[in-house]
Amino acid sequence: MPIYEYKCANCGRISSVLTRTYGAPDQLVCSKCGKPDLRRLVSRFAVVRSEESRLEAMADPSAFADVDENDPRSVARWAKRMGREMGEDLGEEFDEMVERMEAGEMPDDLGPDEEAQDQLD
Repeated sequence: MPIYEYKCANCGRISSVLTRTYGAPDQLVCSKCGKPDLRRLVSRFAVVRSEESRLEAMADPSAFADVDENDPRSVARWAKRMGREMGEDLGEEFDEMVERMEAGEMPDDLGPDEEAQDQLD
């Protein structure tokens, strides 16, 4: 049984309606103002994508359009987005690297002393 969303042309309220058929339900009225002038909206939907499809989307050059490789925060946003797209936990090292980039540090900015200290920790 589908759930459709309707918007009242009078007051603008959006309501969800569970229907028992795929046809338009009879005698719908707005739950806020009581007027019968409701318009069905196009609802969002989910698409299950294969791993191959996700990887192809990640390789698309438009995925890098808003990335400034000189701005660590921009790179961190991109890395988080790619991590979510993969749908897997990429580990503590990845999370730490992203946190440091969000703080304004590029991974290459680590000096040898910091790298050695990080390895000891």
